[in-house]
Amino acid sequence: MIKQDSDRLKSFVSRIENLLNEKDETAERIKEIYQEVRSAGYDPATLRQVISLRRKDPQKREREQSLLEIYMEALGMTPLEEAIEATRATESRATQ
Repeated sequence: MIKQDSDRLKSFVSRIENLLNEKDETAERIKEIYQEVRSAGYDPATLRQVISLRRKDPQKREREQSLLEIYMEALGMTPLEEAIEATRATESRATQ
């Protein structure tokens, strides 16, 4: 391999490594924020879902939500039924 190709390849590797390091640092900062979220009494998993939804294209999000509702209805899982079932499960655990 000629020196010019070698230098170019090293440059690519270096740039990728730098970005991966930045990615790791960013992931660590995000993790710390989710710890703050939990400490503040919020549910991190739910917040992750909210953030995921906010990042999606609105049309894609609406299409996915429509399909989700259709599938849930087909399975007898309307939001009201889910709320009732969740309440029953919570009450059941409380009495055990």
